[in-house]
Amino acid sequence: MKRHAASLAEVRSVYAELAARPIQRNCLRRTECCQFQRTGKIPQLTRGEALLAAQAFRASGRKFPSLRKDGACPMLQNETGKCLIYESRPFGCRTHFCQAAGGPIGRQEVLPLIRRLEKVDAELGGDGPHPLPQSITQALREL
Repeated sequence: MKRHAASLAEVRSVYAELAARPIQRNCLRRTECCQFQRTGKIPQLTRGEALLAAQAFRASGRKFPSLRKDGACPMLQNETGKCLIYESRPFGCRTHFCQAAGGPIGRQEVLPLIRRLEKVDAELGGDGPHPLPQSITQALREL
């Protein structure tokens, strides 16, 4: 992972810049947006985002996420329903459609940040975004 340190630092920088923007967000951690089967929406992760999320998942003491029968995000802890990687959650989870958190952030508002994530993806040999469950599982295999 040391070889990816600069790339992962750039992903963290994108997340920090998004958090510093004056876009009203108020995530109440209701996890409604984490119910992929119910919402029909799954965050798409670039390679850098997947690696960062996988690191956070491993830091939680787990090896691989278990598939959830309810179709929810595999990063939700079964016992508490809380996100295991909240501080390292992907860009899509930060700009999601959840009305309780302020609704979606328009793509045009964050396009420069998306472009930076795409650049990191290319630098890491990625081939574009992939659904969260698959991308994190693949990144975990590489750790």
